[in-house]
Amino acid sequence: MPLQMHENFINHAKENLLQDHRFLGLLAGGSMITSTMDEYSDLDLIVVYDAEYREEIMNQRLLIAEKLGNLLSGFTGEHVGEPRVVICLYGPPPLHVDLKFVTVQELEQRVENPIILWEKGEEIIALFQRTSPIYPYPSPQWIEDRFWVWVHYGATKLGRGELFELIDHITYMRNAVLGPLFLIKNGVLPTGVRRLEKYVSEGLEELKETIPNHGTESCYHALQMTIRLYQQLRQHLGNIKYKREAEHVSVAYLETVYTFLDK
Repeated sequence: MPLQMHENFINHAKENLLQDHRFLGLLAGGSMITSTMDEYSDLDLIVVYDAEYREEIMNQRLLIAEKLGNLLSGFTGEHVGEPRVVICLYGPPPLHVDLKFVTVQELEQRVENPIILWEKGEEIIALFQRTSPIYPYPSPQWIEDRFWVWVHYGATKLGRGELFELIDHITYMRNAVLGPLFLIKNGVLPTGVRRLEKYVSEGLEELKETIPNHGTESCYHALQMTIRLYQQLRQHLGNIKYKREAEHVSVAYLETVYTFLDK
């Protein structure tokens, strides 16, 4: 359940949006849906507006965010490929709020059924009743086609001693591959590495070994463990075409690079 500061923000936002004829509803996603909110939770809010005012709303979305509370800082989400989102920090006390501005029609493509906090009319609930959310799962073949290229790239960074770059690269592989595959194996939505500690037990200790320190031995071991875990996890992915030659060449290259390093 939302805490008092979450409820206070939602109530103020509803009061503000009710006074603007351009808005049709306010929805909540994320942890509010699953009733897993705690003192560290942010708010994922969806502001639904009349499509007639699209250009106007998109131009004013930061100004609208300012009216919903004491906005300390806010910016739009182009860096994550979602310009409709305004990422906000309100306070004090500090509260992270993501505001996503959408039309009713855009709600047809969604990853979850958000909670309707307020709606003008019944257009939103009617849309939810006739359509279903679809959560995007990673393509096993997409991963296999890329994984061994990523291993080779990591080996080149190890050879050059570009360990900061390699650490970031291994982190990406954990976020894009290992985390989602572990969650899928445990019957959970593949949300990167979020809540791995909660949902994954078998393999968690090995997964920790994919987090390297800034050192040659540590980075090599972390990349090796990343390979080993992927090889185990892909056995549960069903019918995919393994890139056996790419696997052999990239793993052998990693070993060659490591052998000739001045350790």
